[in-house]
Amino acid sequence: MYKIAGVDEAGRGCAIGPLIVAGAIFDEKTLQTLQDIGVKDSKMLSVKKRNALKPAIEELATRIQYFELPPWCIDHVVNRGIIYRKLNYLEAMAMANIIRELKPDIAYVDPADVNIERYKEDILRVLPIKPKIICESKADVKYPSVSAASILAKTRRDSRIADLRDEYGDFGSGYSSDHRTRRYIEEYFSETDVCPKFIRGSWATVKRVRKANLDKWL
Repeated sequence: MYKIAGVDEAGRGCAIGPLIVAGAIFDEKTLQTLQDIGVKDSKMLSVKKRNALKPAIEELATRIQYFELPPWCIDHVVNRGIIYRKLNYLEAMAMANIIRELKPDIAYVDPADVNIERYKEDILRVLPIKPKIICESKADVKYPSVSAASILAKTRRDSRIADLRDEYGDFGSGYSSDHRTRRYIEEYFSETDVCPKFIRGSWATVKRVRKANLDKWL
């Protein structure tokens, strides 16, 4: 019986908060059960449904692993500007870490890079074991193990965002497309140019606001 892992992320595009990578490993026979209970890509589910499915996924999985990439880490790789060693590569290394811990026979991965083969090779290159890697766009829709991982990543990130809002105020979802998030960033950098640990200073939205306020801090 094969050990099947799914790996996915949440929070890649947000300007506030961490990027969460989650992986879960299942016995092959349980994959149908995931579908039967309604597991699908987290973006297709309500918050209530994701939260309801999380404990069921945890019960079905033989092991779960998370890897959290905080804003300072993301800023470091984005700002240093090394070709093919930016956010896509960082995320691939996080996924490799999870696969290394889970030790699956087969790992299904939703890649961050449009060059899927490069992304797959980046993962395999750093693994001491060499499981079969199925790296496909929309894997979180196609494969129940990746759908389950997407739910775990999303619920973990939602929890982190809730904690940050409690500490720093209501900044909305943390995504630049969110009007409340943009307004929060604008208000925050109207008072200081020091980028806090929970905001991604390398993000275009943040850079634009800080540049607009540059004269004030010179």
